[in-house]
Amino acid sequence: MEERKVADGDFVIKQGEDGDELFVVDSGVLKCYRKFPGEDEERYLKDYNPGESFGELALLYNAPRAATIKSEGDAILWVLDRACFNNIVKDAAIKKREKWEEFLS
Repeated sequence: MEERKVADGDFVIKQGEDGDELFVVDSGVLKCYRKFPGEDEERYLKDYNPGESFGELALLYNAPRAATIKSEGDAILWVLDRACFNNIVKDAAIKKREKWEEFLS
């Protein structure tokens, strides 16, 4: 993981873009917006506060970003790239499989 500082008004992710990172909020507040089909304006959905994460959908499903995230003031984020994320998920899946194999043996 690497630390990333963002300034007030910075866009961390934009709806529709490709994504290869997951973010964890260390400090600050980020606003989440989404433009729904048939609507002209983006709709505010929620705030992301310290301890919360976002961006996992693009990594899990190899899909475009589902929303736009914009910093409301300065913020510090921790960033996890796709390769590291995949290793964590793979390791968890292996451990789960080994647990079931042991149980079934």
